[in-house]
Amino acid sequence: MNKIRLSVIVPVFNRADELSALLRSIGKQTTGEGYEVIVVDDGSKIPSDTVTNQLSLEVPLFCIRQENAGPGPARNTGAAKASGEWLLFVDSDCELPETYIENAFGVLDKAEAEGISLLGGPDVDRDDFSTLQKAINYAMTSPLTTGGIRGSKKALDTYYPRTFNMLIRKSSFEKAGGFAPLRFGEDLDLSMLVLCDGQLSSFEPDLEIIHRRRSSIKAFFKQVFNSGMARIVLNKRHPGTLKLLHLMPALLIFFLLMLPVLIFYQPGVLYLCVAAALGLILHAFIRTNSLIVSFTALATSFIQLTGYGLGLLSGWYRFILQKKPVEYAFRDSFYDN
Repeated sequence: MNKIRLSVIVPVFNRADELSALLRSIGKQTTGEGYEVIVVDDGSKIPSDTVTNQLSLEVPLFCIRQENAGPGPARNTGAAKASGEWLLFVDSDCELPETYIENAFGVLDKAEAEGISLLGGPDVDRDDFSTLQKAINYAMTSPLTTGGIRGSKKALDTYYPRTFNMLIRKSSFEKAGGFAPLRFGEDLDLSMLVLCDGQLSSFEPDLEIIHRRRSSIKAFFKQVFNSGMARIVLNKRHPGTLKLLHLMPALLIFFLLMLPVLIFYQPGVLYLCVAAALGLILHAFIRTNSLIVSFTALATSFIQLTGYGLGLLSGWYRFILQKKPVEYAFRDSFYDN
């Protein structure tokens, strides 16, 4: 039997269709050895083994079911089962390009030679995604929004891999104590723990993953709002990680509140706002080559920035002014059903 080098861990909650698409993409990989797949059902209404039992992969496939505890504890359950030297955390709303695992093994060779413990790569959309999903992908990856913070070769901040696409040495994962029981920001928390320990991270363009975004404005707003609130929680757990760059969306909220007054006294401000909007639409068109997606991206970028800013202000109020313990954050389910 081939040695397991990589364990692919997927937490799932009520996303049977997306899980099926992810597992089918794994079944199409150009390499069929050296890795295993562990699905952790976090209390779904329909058990995930109804999906895993219908699929046949060349590599070992395990399905573990537990009571709902959140994505972090679900990933910890999968990691405890894993036999690979490296762990790959993938969200159920993702799919792997056919060469992903093959590329990952090459990247791991380089990481081991260079002493890197934490890796990730870009997330992209696909032609068959909806206009809204493509526009959300733009908002979540654009340098004109907080997407520019997420990480790339030209990242504006230290690169912290997220769990839609995170490779980590199992020994480093165990040393950090796994994921904290947060329902949001738990992936950044783990990345910060590993990097604060003096270990290295790397953004790898070859580790590109297909990411199926939220399919509604409400779900997207909830996601970015929670991201903003999580940033305050993370700064309490890791002082100094909140940067001026992260505060820009909150400053945008204050700017919008003052905008009527500014326009009244300085009408030229309105022209600057229009110019900024047109600039974003143009940038989105260059990226997506679609006018419909570009105009939709103006709306999703506005939601991304204001949602994140409102979440950050809400987190500041709850956890700084009211001094709520960080365990108070995200007590309700993170997932949208």
